[in-house]
Amino acid sequence: MGAAESTQAFDVEAVRAQFPILRSLVHGRVPLHYLDNAATSQVPDAVLAAMRRHDETHRANVKRGVHFLAEAATDAYDAARGKVARYLNARADREVIFTSGTTGAINLVAHAFGATLKPGDEVVVSGLEHHSNLVPWQLLRDRSGIRLKFLPVTDEGRIDTGALDRVVSERCKLIAVTHVSNVTGAITDVPLIVRAARTVGARVLLDGAQRASHGPVDVQGLGVDFYAISGHKMFGPTGIGALWGRAEILSTLPPFLGGGEMIRTVTLEKSTWADIPARFEAGTPAITQAVGLGAAIDWHASVDNAAATIHTAKLAERVLDGLGAVGGKKRLDGGRLSAGRVRVIGPQTMERRFPVIAFAVDGAHPHDICQILDGHGVALRGGHHCAQPFHESRNLTGTTRASLALYNNAADVDALLTGLDDALGKLT
Repeated sequence: MGAAESTQAFDVEAVRAQFPILRSLVHGRVPLHYLDNAATSQVPDAVLAAMRRHDETHRANVKRGVHFLAEAATDAYDAARGKVARYLNARADREVIFTSGTTGAINLVAHAFGATLKPGDEVVVSGLEHHSNLVPWQLLRDRSGIRLKFLPVTDEGRIDTGALDRVVSERCKLIAVTHVSNVTGAITDVPLIVRAARTVGARVLLDGAQRASHGPVDVQGLGVDFYAISGHKMFGPTGIGALWGRAEILSTLPPFLGGGEMIRTVTLEKSTWADIPARFEAGTPAITQAVGLGAAIDWHASVDNAAATIHTAKLAERVLDGLGAVGGKKRLDGGRLSAGRVRVIGPQTMERRFPVIAFAVDGAHPHDICQILDGHGVALRGGHHCAQPFHESRNLTGTTRASLALYNNAADVDALLTGLDDALGKLT
């Protein structure tokens, strides 16, 4: 996962103590083992307290008011933007646009940047994308006549960057791909993507939904043009996320939504637009949620990220090894697994991947597996994971996915493997 070595052991129990929901009993009888973090992470006390404190003391609308509460709310909202900007290593706070999440961020680019494209221009995505980074481009194609092209996926579950020269043409205006797959956990080779885009003068968008929860992101170092994140996958609330974009690009784009706060002047005949970021934040924003996202970033800064990364990688290795053992596989030379009933869909080791692990079980539907595991208190996700084209390319009706966060522990992994063993016995 590319983390620096930490000299300190990671105190997972101290972290878990800050998440009240992890003390829950499932069905009133078994401990919760939450392994659905790729869908939504849990929220620590510090974030819950920050949102409650804001609504108790500073609840008001932002940007225009001059009374005390309005100014305090605006200060809190602006402070949250600054925290996101620093987390992403943006050059300026104004490069951060608050959205409803990664889906909203990508749709913003599809509409605003998409409005600058003409028929025959090309957008390149991959066969590994979440629907949120596929459907908006299909809609853009249908309404504007652009051409949509696709990078294939390797047998290992990675974007096939070897196909870039063949897929990316002089007509390409944007390459939009996942930073980390929400199915296979594979890390995209971003430098190769950026190099191919720059060769033809195209822009690059990264879907960072699965990456951002694992520590700060350096958008300047990545060399991309747009980066999308979701607060609910970063130990923050739902309904908030952000788009980072280069200021020189955002400043040239038309607004996505029209309404209050995004205008400079309005007459009955025409309007002119505000500068960024206000241009892309029409209407009353998710103020409390933005404060919560800022608090989540503050909380994450209190954690030893390097130690947390090592911790989750070791747990994920236990999951990979355990899936092989439960499913009748054996570890072979080179780290590959022999054939068995349980198949990991994606990289078989933790090399160049994050702790998002999807697997298929021969003769069993993912929903049945999840239901049985729920009886053991284990929360998993079963289905397409909003990546139906990828699953269909593998002739899979769906997969079961376990995704780990820094508050997961060995007991969570043990419960997963015990429950899966039970499921395999029942689903024969």
